[in-house]
Amino acid sequence: MSKSLPYSVKDVHYDNAKFRHRSFFKVITQTSFTSDMKRECVSCSTGKFLGLFMIFGLACLMLTHASKTPSVTDGLSKGLGTNEEQKVVTDVGVRFKKLLRRAPRLPPRLSGNEKFSSGIFTGKPNEHDEEKWKARQRNVKEAFTHAWSGYKKFAMGYDELLPLSMQGFDGLGGLGATVVDSLDTAMIMGLEEVVSEAGSWIESNLLERISQKGDVNLFETTIRVLGGLLSAYHLSGGDQDMNLANTGPKPTIYLEIAKNLADRLLSAFTSSPTPIPYSDVLLKNSSAHPSSNLLSSTSEVSTLQLEFNYLSAISGDPKYKTEGMKVFAHFKTLPKVEGLVPIYVSPHSGEFIGQEIRLGSRGDSYYEYLIKVWLQLRSIQDGNFTYLYDMYEEAMRGVRHLLVQKTIPNELVFVGELPGGSKGSFSPKMDHLVCFLPGTLALGATKGITKEKAMKDNLLTIEDFENLKLAEDLAKTCFEMYSVTSTGLAPEIAYFHTKDFYEDGLGGGNQSSEYVNDIIIKFNDRHNLLRPETVESLFVLYRITQDPKYREWGWQIFQSFEKYTKVDSGGYTSLNDVTTLPPQRRDKMETFFLGETLKYLYLLFGDSSVIPLDKFVFNTEAHPFPIKDA
Repeated sequence: MSKSLPYSVKDVHYDNAKFRHRSFFKVITQTSFTSDMKRECVSCSTGKFLGLFMIFGLACLMLTHASKTPSVTDGLSKGLGTNEEQKVVTDVGVRFKKLLRRAPRLPPRLSGNEKFSSGIFTGKPNEHDEEKWKARQRNVKEAFTHAWSGYKKFAMGYDELLPLSMQGFDGLGGLGATVVDSLDTAMIMGLEEVVSEAGSWIESNLLERISQKGDVNLFETTIRVLGGLLSAYHLSGGDQDMNLANTGPKPTIYLEIAKNLADRLLSAFTSSPTPIPYSDVLLKNSSAHPSSNLLSSTSEVSTLQLEFNYLSAISGDPKYKTEGMKVFAHFKTLPKVEGLVPIYVSPHSGEFIGQEIRLGSRGDSYYEYLIKVWLQLRSIQDGNFTYLYDMYEEAMRGVRHLLVQKTIPNELVFVGELPGGSKGSFSPKMDHLVCFLPGTLALGATKGITKEKAMKDNLLTIEDFENLKLAEDLAKTCFEMYSVTSTGLAPEIAYFHTKDFYEDGLGGGNQSSEYVNDIIIKFNDRHNLLRPETVESLFVLYRITQDPKYREWGWQIFQSFEKYTKVDSGGYTSLNDVTTLPPQRRDKMETFFLGETLKYLYLLFGDSSVIPLDKFVFNTEAHPFPIKDA
């Protein structure tokens, strides 16, 4: 067990000792006959008189105490009894009881819908709650329809919509990224018209685009376009165990396009002299080259494997999985800092470059895919992929030991950075991207089943409890990054007040927030890109803990998106500054707003049996792949 606090088993159990009853006579002796009081009382005639008067009152109480008198707790649970029973207590006795003792503090009495057991929400939502969340889910579906309508009207076939300019923009290689990224969300929501429009565009245009386009980023193209095609293949009935699409192309269309794209992306692996792929691919001639700084991001080269593994499984061709898994096998051999790794790696030497360690940009999804790829492959006989789980556990121990701190004054838990590696100074900086971590920690602890079931079956280790505790604490911090701002939307980056760091005058604008002095938002970090990481973690934590607060937090975030980012003509826009009202708008709708943010919100408000976490694994762009033999 990690020695770092507060994430130890002592935090798992709730201490109810303060609710224990104290003896009636112990109350008297503790409150009335301390040595100080006796000394004061016998020092004067008035004190002697009061002492005799108190003894007389005590005698009266002893006589009435022997009568049948309902206790305080009996009174709360059964009522105070009949009038005759109440009259047994004399007026003098009642007065002295009130004088000498208050009723004990009792634990809150929860309704059947609110009962918790060992931190687990065990009740089921009532009919009113179910209708409320169905209505809120419909609101999310309407938001998706509004976003898609703007894209379709002004940018169909472009990668992204510029909603204020009412035009399209190709910032991801020109493969119509929003179309592919949005498709499985529309399938899950049952929006057949959108499924038909997106599917028809893909069938008619995407293969031609792939064969003609130039440079694309290996990572972005894999998680958004390849991932979207593979998820659409499964959800439209490709695996023959589910079909959420009654319209659009046949599943084989999505699979054939995915294979064509992946064959070209493989050149990033085969062109590199090491198992570390190059970062960029020229699609039209299937060639690859490194980035301008000759380096690859650690997270980017290790966030391809879910997609390539699933493609091998459904195509029957092992080459995709073989190339992708070489990266993790190689990372296994490299030196680390308590399981943590630098954010750059060289495809030429195969070694990590620099010492900067963080779980934000260029580092984040390395840790996410360690546990998710293990979940995807663990049922394969003789697969020998346990090293992935071991690397994940070691890394989370490193996070708890080296990166977790608490804020001043309210002790929000956050994950900072090590700009100079283990020997460098700690930075209390946290990207919004780090808010993927609560969901990943919870998923790694229970493997996708509910906490209640995991505890009932005795499946959780002490380390699992530590990670669940950290997950819930971090989710709280991520939500407060929203609540502390004037718009109720989080900045791209936040800093935190610690004993070593504070900058005055850089709050979020919401002066009523309890955490206004804990969270620091610098001027260059105040933008919001409609990111999904926090609502992703809320979705996972709700599924695993069944605690309704995560739904309520998600609803508050959704309302802020509706209020400040919705564009009347269609679409939603990113913001330049979340701390001011009205916020300045940035004029861009990222593909992940439809592919991730709205998808996770829809699933958060819906039935937990839809895309269950023990049978599906979501890639880092929220495209769900089935876990074979789950």
